[in-house]
Amino acid sequence: MTARLLLIVATLVVLLGGCATFPDAGSRDWRPQAEGEGELGGPPQVAPEERTPPPSGAPSPQQQGAAPAPQPCVDPDPQVVAACLGPVGAVAVLPQGDRALVAERRTGRVLEVRRDATPQPVATVPVDPAGGLTGLVLSPGYAEDRLLYALSEGRVWRIAPGEAPKPVLEGLPPGGALAVDADGSSLLVATPAGAGPLAGAVLRIDTLGRPAPGNPDRASPVLARGLTAPGGVCVDPAARTTWVTDRTPGRDVLHRVTPGTLGAPAWTWPDRPGVAGCTVLPGAVVVAQSTGRALFVLNPGAEGTFTGDPKPVLEGTYGRIGPVTLAPDGLLWLGTVNRDGGSPGATDDRVVRIQPPTGGGASAI
Repeated sequence: MTARLLLIVATLVVLLGGCATFPDAGSRDWRPQAEGEGELGGPPQVAPEERTPPPSGAPSPQQQGAAPAPQPCVDPDPQVVAACLGPVGAVAVLPQGDRALVAERRTGRVLEVRRDATPQPVATVPVDPAGGLTGLVLSPGYAEDRLLYALSEGRVWRIAPGEAPKPVLEGLPPGGALAVDADGSSLLVATPAGAGPLAGAVLRIDTLGRPAPGNPDRASPVLARGLTAPGGVCVDPAARTTWVTDRTPGRDVLHRVTPGTLGAPAWTWPDRPGVAGCTVLPGAVVVAQSTGRALFVLNPGAEGTFTGDPKPVLEGTYGRIGPVTLAPDGLLWLGTVNRDGGSPGATDDRVVRIQPPTGGGASAI
């Protein structure tokens, strides 16, 4: 009888133990702990197949404050090639014509852009807050050497593929503009007024930074003097004429560059629309205006005169315009500077590729 009673008691203990609940009860399906996961390294990462969907009506992670995935910057205008950039300091169109190198003024980044593609970094040039990166051109021998030249931090920089930028000319005031001369072998540098022998001038140098042959003083890079705050320098290769825009204390002006001291301007803007970059079309000079938020088209005639009815086009279409340049296929590329004192839109700043305006200042865009 005693043995039978002991057997019954033992059975009850086993049954009652099977119904008990303990603090560490649960699955023993152990997994290796990833680094940084679990009790000592933050919350465990749950595999996607283990996540339980929220009950119906529960807020999603985005509604609870989690940041949504970043979206690409897309501008609805089909003529916009790239958007959501910093203020554009310069644009250099590549020989293909459908893509360009773009200089961001504040960051010093040089990006290759083309439509429907993410901008690709090419180089970064040192910048200073006073002037930033304001000039960028392809080497006169770009087809063979793939070199770029940039203007920033009071220096002209040489940029070779895969190498850090190297200065070829120093001692300049910050700011200014850069172009390739009509001879196709030298560079033009427009510098603001300031301290030093190279200030307030149009310089003409070879690709090593030395004075180019044909300057008034063969030992000096200075081609012409008399600038205040140049915004752009551009060349008419057919007429072998150089133009430079300048902001003077009383007016904005356009100069036709002649060796020596610059004389009376070829055109003036008493309302000071903020002349910036310029480029030359067949029979026309196009000047970008930043505060004027437009392009201004002039048609040079004989002996420094202008014909037609010069006037602004694209007024307010893209806001403040900085650089403008002509591509090999005849289209114009321009960059905006709306984040530099303007009223930027959701996709500023932008690079735009458009049909050029036609003669007389009338727009055919």
